[in-house]
Amino acid sequence: MTKGERISRFVAELAGAPVEEDGAEIAHHPCYTGFFRCWNEQRYYEAHDVLEHLWLKTTSGDANYFKGLIQAAGAFVHLQKQFEHPAHRVHGRRLGPAVRLFRLAEKNLTPYAPVRYGFDVAGLLALIQGKAGAIEQSEFTRNPWSPENAPQLSLL
Repeated sequence: MTKGERISRFVAELAGAPVEEDGAEIAHHPCYTGFFRCWNEQRYYEAHDVLEHLWLKTTSGDANYFKGLIQAAGAFVHLQKQFEHPAHRVHGRRLGPAVRLFRLAEKNLTPYAPVRYGFDVAGLLALIQGKAGAIEQSEFTRNPWSPENAPQLSLL
């Protein structure tokens, strides 16, 4: 089974129905809504994978929007891993890569603010700027993420 087939199956499980690759309006596309569901369940890696499945097939001007959301999820993967294993030789050094991904996400998402496809892009930008700023202010010594304060994203 290819990664694409695996993700399609995963998205179908999330959506409760087969993934219709073509014709789905973006705001209701199972990969798009699945991204938010995974994010809110603190499954950032899966959120990244689900939206990447849609991003790779995108030929419209939405590619950078999806890329920015994927980068934001990737940054939270770094924060989550660092939180879970702060003394680990690899995971303990994930705050710098998280900030770099936050900055890339900010660059890619800014043109789509304030709202895109029923999502408060401006709110996400404020969130990622705050997290990146907190990490930088601590000189990369404090992780502002924990399971208890994990941000929730919702469609309007």
